[in-house]
Amino acid sequence: MIKLDILSDPICPWCYIGKAHLDRALEARPDHRFEIEWHPFQLNPEMPKTGMDRRDYLETKFGGREQAVHVYAQIEQAAIAAGLKIDFAAIKRTPNTIDAHRLIHWAGLEGRQTAAVTRLFKAYFEEGQDIGEHDVLLQIAESIEMDRAVTERLFNSDADLDDIRARDAHARERGVTGVPTFVIANQHVVPGAQQPELWLQVIDELSEQLNATE
Repeated sequence: MIKLDILSDPICPWCYIGKAHLDRALEARPDHRFEIEWHPFQLNPEMPKTGMDRRDYLETKFGGREQAVHVYAQIEQAAIAAGLKIDFAAIKRTPNTIDAHRLIHWAGLEGRQTAAVTRLFKAYFEEGQDIGEHDVLLQIAESIEMDRAVTERLFNSDADLDDIRARDAHARERGVTGVPTFVIANQHVVPGAQQPELWLQVIDELSEQLNATE
């Protein structure tokens, strides 16, 4: 197997688009050798615990309403091309994602990490849910067959908070400035929401290399 580490944030639209492109390639190559692990990277590490109004957030981030609309029009076009149905109008708040990252980490311990990531993206981008809220995160945990009571106890503690923050900081120290960022075999870095064609090429080349050594 070949390790594919993915740094992402569940409120990052390009991460959702990048995952959709990768998924399409993996479906076309069901014998791929990737072993996927998701890693935390907060787009907004200083976001208040309760999040903030999404319109205020976007206008502050992009320097006004007009520029925010322009940027998200491009994102929406890319999402449609990737086959995603993002409902930006339904998203009322931009959440702090530290607890969403904790959920992804715990899901990984149970072999459900990609399922958690998939459900978080869908909840936020398609259903407009606030994935900073514990009730929403607990519903997501239940939907992927995690124990709700255990997950709730973890959320009510500081479990893995320091670990998530340290892993986020480590990524930045290594030069990661944006997501999605894909790391193949801990050697090759692929930044951004790459098209399925690139992933097909990567998968085929890696398969040839592995076959030659087996």
